Amino acid sequence: MAKTASKKKTKSRTQGRLGKALTQLRTRPLAFMRGLLIRAVLAIVGVILLLVLLFAFVNPPTTQTMWSEGRRLGKPVEQDWVSIEDIAPVMVRSAVAAEDANFCLHWGFDVAAIRAAISEGNKRGGSTISQQVVKNVFLWQGRSWPRKALEAGITPAVEAVWSKKRILEVYLNIAELDEGVFGVGAASNHYFGVPPAKLSATQAARLAAVLPSPKTRSAGKPSARVRKRAVQIVDGAATIRADGRAACFED
Repeated sequence: MAKTASKKKTKSRTQGRLGKALTQLRTRPLAFMRGLLIRAVLAIVGVILLLVLLFAFVNPPTTQTMWSEGRRLGKPVEQDWVSIEDIAPVMVRSAVAAEDANFCLHWGFDVAAIRAAISEGNKRGGSTISQQVVKNVFLWQGRSWPRKALEAGITPAVEAVWSKKRILEVYLNIAELDEGVFGVGAASNHYFGVPPAKLSATQAARLAAVLPSPKTRSAGKPSARVRKRAVQIVDGAATIRADGRAACFED
């Protein structure tokens, strides 16, 4: 009898809540929808924050870009996840020199670079490596305002929870470096037939030189433009090592 009474009470409470929700929907539809939207947004934020904490220690299994590229190609993409300790230091410096020379000096946003990009009409928008990681790991490609807003909100959280070294490790494992080839682990073998730990300064610079446009540039058969850019990156990598801008990710 006690169990039956308990079940009736539970059923009554459920029906009461449902009835209350339906009444609110009929009498105050805007308030109901607003409350529903707020709860949905809070749930999404909660999930993202949990993933930020998780991926500080666990490698992201895939990204939206990898998934969509695999679907487009009709086959799995190439990716061999490697620890940053197994990547040649010159490769890490080259990526930073090419994409975000002030990586160690900012908290996720390079304000000076953003201002310069806006004034010069730069389509890339001055995104830092941290922003690129957030976009690729947690969000999607594209230039929509909702995506930009989410990126702006998540980037400080990643900077607060992840080390600079971890941000670079994830970046170097998820960046697209050729059609269907992601990360320096796969790209070093794909282009040069060597593990990422054995990359030379020139090879590393050529990989970094294709980062802005991996589908139109090649590190294995570099155009004159890629060769010129690679020379600049070699110099940039040496410069940030000498002036201390590589200190946050090099022991």
